[in-house]
Amino acid sequence: MAENELLEANAERHYQVRREDLPLSCPTPAMMLWNSHPRVYLPIEATGSAKCPYCGAVFTLVDGPDETG
Repeated sequence: MAENELLEANAERHYQVRREDLPLSCPTPAMMLWNSHPRVYLPIEATGSAKCPYCGAVFTLVDGPDETG
């Protein structure tokens, strides 16, 4: 995939994200927005996972939850 191509929004049910991708929103900035729901920011830092209330996509923080908070 070319670097400037966007991912299809809400095409998957599970996404892995890294701390460098935070703050986390669904759809992510790398996804097309024209066929998606409104952008919502998801709190993932404390637990290491979050579920989008619109589309049900599950996001997992592959770096793990924040151990300091």
